[in-house]
Amino acid sequence: MPAIGARSSCFLIVALIGWPLSRLGAQDADLILRNARIWTADSARPRAEAVAIRGERLIAVGSNTDVERYRSPRTRVIDAGGRFVTPGFIDDHTHFSQAGALLIGANLLDVASATPFAFRVKTAVARMSPGAWLTGGDWGAYEDWSTNSTGPRAPTDASRPARFSPDRTIIDSVSGATPILLNRWDRSAWLANGNALERAGLSCTRPARGLECVNGRATGRVADSALARVRAAIAPKTFDQRLREARAAQQHLAELGVTTIHDITPPFQLPVYSALKQRGELTVRVFARPTLDKWRSLTYAGIAPGFGDDWIRLRALKGFVDGIQGNSTARFYEPQLHSGRRGEWRDSTNTGATDGPGSGMQPAGNMERLLFGLDSAGWWANVHAIGDEAIDTVLTIMEKVIATNGPKERRWRIIHSQVIRNAGVAQRYKRLGIIAEVQPYHAIDDMRWMEERIGTRARWAYAFRTFRDAGVPLLFGSDWPGTNASWYTANPMVILYAALTRQTVDGKPAGGWFPEERLDLETSLRSYTINNAWAEGEEASKGSLTAGKLADLVVIDRDLFAIPPTEIKDAKVLLTIVGGRVVHAAAPFADDEGSGVRSQASGGSGIR
Repeated sequence: MPAIGARSSCFLIVALIGWPLSRLGAQDADLILRNARIWTADSARPRAEAVAIRGERLIAVGSNTDVERYRSPRTRVIDAGGRFVTPGFIDDHTHFSQAGALLIGANLLDVASATPFAFRVKTAVARMSPGAWLTGGDWGAYEDWSTNSTGPRAPTDASRPARFSPDRTIIDSVSGATPILLNRWDRSAWLANGNALERAGLSCTRPARGLECVNGRATGRVADSALARVRAAIAPKTFDQRLREARAAQQHLAELGVTTIHDITPPFQLPVYSALKQRGELTVRVFARPTLDKWRSLTYAGIAPGFGDDWIRLRALKGFVDGIQGNSTARFYEPQLHSGRRGEWRDSTNTGATDGPGSGMQPAGNMERLLFGLDSAGWWANVHAIGDEAIDTVLTIMEKVIATNGPKERRWRIIHSQVIRNAGVAQRYKRLGIIAEVQPYHAIDDMRWMEERIGTRARWAYAFRTFRDAGVPLLFGSDWPGTNASWYTANPMVILYAALTRQTVDGKPAGGWFPEERLDLETSLRSYTINNAWAEGEEASKGSLTAGKLADLVVIDRDLFAIPPTEIKDAKVLLTIVGGRVVHAAAPFADDEGSGVRSQASGGSGIR
């Protein structure tokens, strides 16, 4: 276990707490789950029908008879009734803090009309901490292309309907005392309510550039210096608000069976995770990934790769090569067809850097310097690359670092691995030992505009089967909650469906989009469980249902192997257990006094 430096308190992460394996053995179970159809992800025992749990660990996995000997009068017993059980899902890519902000705040990505706009703002206001601002929203992301559409985008130019342009009359009556500043998904329009304008000192009698007034009344639409003044008036988010957002986000994940996240973690979020853990409220394990430029400050503070415990762990850092395809900034060799531009290299000034040159490609040579540095210090590199040129470029840099620094354990990833140039690129991943971190829902959401933008290159977009056939480790996850251009679900059932069918949720196109890249269920489940555990260096403690490992598991309402792939999206998680603790229970397990399983209390911190 890595040493913990004296200055580790800078991240406010509590001390390591482990479960000594020497204590595991023939003993009474705290909880037994029996009469299940269990897919274990353990190659030595692929199937089972019962598990026994003591404390946070599995002490037995096998038949009902095998597990019965761990039962005592104090053991809680849950009868699964023949339902399907898997290890807890491990999501390879989340933006947890952003997701919580959307769940508590207003998610307007799919909104482009007044009534739902007002309704979502009203419900968001009811969830806010006193004094907190409601910001963001990203309205109208699907105006040009409808959700899950595979057809051409909406008409353009004169024939195109005017974009939704809300004014403050829609929200003033539902916003109460909450100041509000919302934006369109592409940041081309901003809307402030009356409270926000007042706090910024803006009115039509005291005009500012960018303040729109009609008949002497401010519409709430702001730009230029008026927008700057509203932004300057926004109060910093309180810690209480961040805790509210985190509780909402982890409850949502529990309901979906997600027990670990590989999170893109800004510095302000680590204290939130730590506070929840100290209070006994943390219900999802966190593989936290700060940005690449933090390797120096982490090393200086004595925080070694692997720092943390079974709940919060740091071992990998994230960098950025290019932009995203949602706003056409992914970097390609040839121009994108709709814009005539090849995309962008990620500028380090836009990657959240606070104490160094940042974690992007620019200035020239920055990515190479970062990878050499963090590799020497033992950190693993997880680098965002989407376009074909971006992927080849980071592979070249990684190859140089590997060749120069020599052999060592490197579970390095290319995050998204979205559009490769051809199958030979997957072979290069395999030769270098690079992992493909993918998010299958991207494929069935992005197909609405992908071919319009990159034409025949779309054949090599989301090339999951090509990676698998090349022997490249595949990781699955969500990118939840998405980008300013798209909303991505965190539901593993929908994400598995996307990998198996490559169809929109309404079944289009028939046979799937580039169906040669569809995957089988076994590969997909492994990519969502044991592969992700391995990629974070935690395969010895989670990712499969094996005696001695953490008791993270989910009960699903139907056997995923016994239904057509098209039905997987409709499957529901009924029970989620993290470290032996029930954190989500739906009927028929909710309020089951006999098993000790109780449904989550409104506003509480989890199952009690």
